[in-house]
Amino acid sequence: MLQPFGSIVHRLRTWGEALLDALLPPRARSARTKQRTICDIPLSPVTHELLGSRITALMDYRQPAVQDLIQALKYDRSDYAARLAAHVLADFLREEIHSRKIFSAQKIILAPIPLHSTRMRERGYNQITKVLEALPREFHDGSLTHVALNALVRTRATPRQTHLPRHERLSNVAGAFALHDQSHMVNAHIVLIDDVVTTGATLIHAKHVFRSTGLSVSLIALARA
Repeated sequence: MLQPFGSIVHRLRTWGEALLDALLPPRARSARTKQRTICDIPLSPVTHELLGSRITALMDYRQPAVQDLIQALKYDRSDYAARLAAHVLADFLREEIHSRKIFSAQKIILAPIPLHSTRMRERGYNQITKVLEALPREFHDGSLTHVALNALVRTRATPRQTHLPRHERLSNVAGAFALHDQSHMVNAHIVLIDDVVTTGATLIHAKHVFRSTGLSVSLIALARA
């Protein structure tokens, strides 16, 4: 039986609206982020301890501008969001690294939390890698730090942390990381970087891989949930 033309039009309009609802939010948050400068991003670095590890988060994810920034970076592959996040990270790191260099001659290596190869194929990029690539030259050429984009590998796929209860997140990522190449890490201090920290489980388990080889590690997240 043929459906009335008006019913078909209504259904198509409903599908179209659903599609726009799915497509417009990413465009909207990226557009809002592109209108902002570093002065519009509220910074509130906070350090907390979890299981003997200190984690510093630079921004509060509950702030609308921060949420737009992180989501544009993570889901929209926004180069502008990556550059803006790199500016935030660079401003924080410069002061921290200069203070550290007063007391230590260790070279400093910046490393991102890796995605599993399956997730990389799905998404096509690692958002923290994009941020590190956008850092100024001094962070890449050794004058301030080095960047090791492939320092760690994710050895097994894990359910997304945001989909799990808080008490399951630590065990979810246990044993999920391994060193890829440590030949250039002799006498180095590692700064391990993630996008958003909730329980800190991912950063802590990734840190243990470096610590097992005797390396010292600092933990940083762009934002805290």
